[in-house]
Amino acid sequence: MNQHNNEPNRGESAGRPKPVLELADAIALIVGIVVGAGIFKTPSLVAANAGGEAAMLAAWLLGAVVSLIGALCYAELATAFPSAGGDYHFLNRAYGRKLSFLFAWARLAVITTGSIALLAFVFGDYCTRLLPLGEYSSALYAAIVVIALTAVNIAGVKSGAATQFWLTLLEVAGLLAVILAGLVFAPAAAVSASAAPAGGSSDPGQAAFGLCMVFVLLTYGGWNEAAYISAELKDQRRNMVRALVWSMLILAALYLLVNVAYLRGLGLAGMARSQVVAADLLEQAWGSAGAQLISIMIAVSALTSINATVIVGARSNYALGCDWPLFGFLGQWNGRTGSPTQALLAQGGVSLALIALGTYTRKGFETMVDYTAPVFWLFFLLTGIALFVLRAREPDAERPFRVPLYPLLPLGFCASSAWLLYSSLAYTRLGALVGVAVLAAGLPLLWLAGRGK
Repeated sequence: MNQHNNEPNRGESAGRPKPVLELADAIALIVGIVVGAGIFKTPSLVAANAGGEAAMLAAWLLGAVVSLIGALCYAELATAFPSAGGDYHFLNRAYGRKLSFLFAWARLAVITTGSIALLAFVFGDYCTRLLPLGEYSSALYAAIVVIALTAVNIAGVKSGAATQFWLTLLEVAGLLAVILAGLVFAPAAAVSASAAPAGGSSDPGQAAFGLCMVFVLLTYGGWNEAAYISAELKDQRRNMVRALVWSMLILAALYLLVNVAYLRGLGLAGMARSQVVAADLLEQAWGSAGAQLISIMIAVSALTSINATVIVGARSNYALGCDWPLFGFLGQWNGRTGSPTQALLAQGGVSLALIALGTYTRKGFETMVDYTAPVFWLFFLLTGIALFVLRAREPDAERPFRVPLYPLLPLGFCASSAWLLYSSLAYTRLGALVGVAVLAAGLPLLWLAGRGK
């Protein structure tokens, strides 16, 4: 992208998306994007830091509110400045080419690859429940799935929309099975003392709740992608808000019910101790067969999420290669297979390195959350501020949707992002330091890229 390329190219404009989605379609898409394997893993980490049942459930409710406010902010940006570049385009438009380069570098080295690695660890944890492979079983499964899906996408094999739809239904079915097992079939767990904070902080209050919110908002992640369907939504001025509100209400209800089910069946301390909380609950309700069934469903769910992330991440890395000569090797498209081969290989290599980091710390999933969270929330904060920058700089730009209660809601989103950025730095461990260091490594690369230009 050159300095003045702040709009979609002419080829994009000629084939602009058409408003064909009904309200129900939009709700289904948003729920399908957000629901992933995280809800089967993060509740145990939230329970370990919450300090009490009420605090844990409050964290999940607050996560829905923060996510909804953020989604409204992204909806305004996406409808006012539509582009396939998403955040990359907003940041470039608000702050210029240099910051957008750092965001693209962060996606390649931290955000997308970290997400692939943490999902791979979820896959590994539940596959280990089915067939252990020794001491490093989870990491081995994680590495195998990254290599396999990278190879599949290099070969040009893509998941069809119908496949993704049915796999999303499978994810939701898994959630409903957990709710049914915990609320109806599992014997109620004995009330136990609050779980000790896992963050290792001497302050079990604010520190622990801040870490809770890092895990909760990871699980609600995906609404920033969902906001981009606004260009394809009928009567987008009204339906975008309705779709976002209804989808967040549905997600909040599902996530709260799932956690109530976990609490009833396992108790807070039992949740905090569990590595595979959904499987442990279903084993109590329906025996080993129930645990194996849900483990298979969650492994498939994680597989689906990893594959989608591999596809999307490689395309953004390809765009980085096209825009910046320093990364030109990423901008090579294999016309025979229809895939960005070099971008996929680079992404797979970084993801494997992160799996090795998670194995070294012996807290694979948690380390990947630590690694991605500070960088993720930094750019979320900058995107929230971009809303104010672009309102001031381009006041006459057409905005089909405007955030209600401006500037209060965007200020609330920026404040929550700043708090989560602080929490992810203050209360996490080695992974956060490595993630920030990798982001900082983008600064000399930016200097080299500028010289190359």
